[in-house]
Amino acid sequence: VHVAVGGDFRFGKGRAAGAAELIAMGAEQGFDVTIAPLLHRDGIEVSSTAIRNALADGQPQVAAKMLGHLHRLEGAVIHGEKQGRLLGYPTANLAVGGLHLPKLGVYAVKVDVLTGPHQGNYLGAANLGISPMFEGRAPSLETYLFDFEGDLYDAHLSVALVEYLRPELKLSNLDALIDQMKIDCQRAREILIGARYA
Repeated sequence: VHVAVGGDFRFGKGRAAGAAELIAMGAEQGFDVTIAPLLHRDGIEVSSTAIRNALADGQPQVAAKMLGHLHRLEGAVIHGEKQGRLLGYPTANLAVGGLHLPKLGVYAVKVDVLTGPHQGNYLGAANLGISPMFEGRAPSLETYLFDFEGDLYDAHLSVALVEYLRPELKLSNLDALIDQMKIDCQRAREILIGARYA
C-alpha cells in the first residue's frame, strides 16, 4: 500500500533503479511512495555506514554528530581476571562479543551506572580490546571509573565513548603499563572535566 525509503535507496538488478523509478512504479502499481530526505550535519551525510566508519576510524565525536548523542556500549558488569585491580586500576568489564566494535584502543568515557547501589554518572577511561599484555583474551570493554570505590559486579552500565586516546599497546613490562595507564587517565580527565557531551 505504501513504501517509505531514504533518498539514496537503490533497488533492482545491479541497484540500477532509485527513488524516481520507485515513484513511477508506485503510480503504475497503485501504491504510494514517501522519499525521506537525507540528513546532513556539519557537512556530513548521515548514514549507518558513515557512523560505522567513523567509529571504526576512532572518531567517536564524528559519529556523535551524526547520531545526535554519544555512541554507547551497554551491559552487565562481568568478572574479569582482576588484573586491573592488581595494577591499582580496578575496572568494570563488559562483554562485547557479537557487536560491531569501534576501533580498538583506549577511550575517554562517560559512564552511567544504571542499576545497583552505585547508580549515577561517572567519568573514566576504558580499554576496548584484547589487552595485548595478557595473552588469550576475548575482546571486552574494561572501564576504570575515576574517584570511585565500590562493587559493580552485575550492575548494568552504559559506557559512552567520548574521545579515542590511543591504540592498544604491548609494552615491555607491567611497570611500563602502569605508567601508560597514569598518562591515559590524566589525559582522559583533561578531556572530560568541564566538557559537555550529550
